[in-house]
Amino acid sequence: MADHTLHVTGQDAATGEHLDLWMDDGALLDGPGDGAGVRTISGFVLPGFVDAHCHIGYSATGAVSLAEAEDQARHNLAAGVLVIRDCGSPVDTTPLAVRDDLPVLIRAGRHIARPKRYIRDLAVDLDDPADLVDEVRRQAARGSGWVKLVGDWIDRSIGDLAPLWPDDVLAEAIAAAHAAGARVTAHVFGEDALPGLLAAGIDCIEHGTGLTDETIEAMVAGGVHLVPTMINIANFPSFADAATRYPAYAKHMRDLHERSDETFGRAVDAGIAVHAGTDAGGFVEHGRIVDELVALTRTGMDPRAVLRAAGHDARAWLGEPAYSRADALVFDTDPGEDLEALRAPLAVIRSGRVVAGSLLEG
Repeated sequence: MADHTLHVTGQDAATGEHLDLWMDDGALLDGPGDGAGVRTISGFVLPGFVDAHCHIGYSATGAVSLAEAEDQARHNLAAGVLVIRDCGSPVDTTPLAVRDDLPVLIRAGRHIARPKRYIRDLAVDLDDPADLVDEVRRQAARGSGWVKLVGDWIDRSIGDLAPLWPDDVLAEAIAAAHAAGARVTAHVFGEDALPGLLAAGIDCIEHGTGLTDETIEAMVAGGVHLVPTMINIANFPSFADAATRYPAYAKHMRDLHERSDETFGRAVDAGIAVHAGTDAGGFVEHGRIVDELVALTRTGMDPRAVLRAAGHDARAWLGEPAYSRADALVFDTDPGEDLEALRAPLAVIRSGRVVAGSLLEG
């Protein structure tokens, strides 16, 4: 047992529920327990955020060491991220996934792509699309519940975004992942890859800037979730500026960016489950979850809906119920009234211990 029981009390800022949580030795208790004393922290409480699209083990310069990956995880932890859905990493971060002093890490293995159809050295590249099924099985075993496909990327032969995989292969590959107990998500910027992925039974779409009324309807019908990574979508104009040899692609990326808020707003209005993901690890620095939450309000979601989507709802989706691991965030002002309050937590609590926030710093 710890030398004291942690007592967290107050109002859940997302749901309005009154909370009276007792934490000791990394678990929730029914009462004060057997600790030598009680430390009470009161305020507006949240279960901790899920960064539903993050790359632990990857940086703007490529793969990093396991020690650097740990630093990335800690940076996210300090920002209030207590669960990370790692959407593909070139580094085997398994040793970090069993640590109760780091965010819970739900891993997707490595991205699966085609040669010259994704970021260099980040993905497993398959010469033959027919090999996708076997590679999905390998990555399902390497991860911890997810597989990540590259659904579209620039095809230099046509100079624009295009799908990577035949529809029949996608259907077989996604079925193989499901049979192995894994869910499948895919990187998709444009419009053309979405129908095949959705028809194949994919579980989630990353980015989704090319969603149309038809594919939004298909996502609703299939219960497919969306992680729009809005702070990375902000980089689309710079991607376009760099693509001087591919004017069609550059125009397409600028168009996707210009209408992205409206696109995501239609997805929210249709009832698609939308979650917060920063896409940290490449063009986005780690620890920017609050920026992503603020950006999500541009979809028409109110602050409390954003808090639910990034906390309770994302945790339920990933099998990490709120507060179940003695995790919580505590604030002295209500972040449901102003999301900027999220930048100054009283306490970030992981496994029943205060690991960041003004109470720790003081």
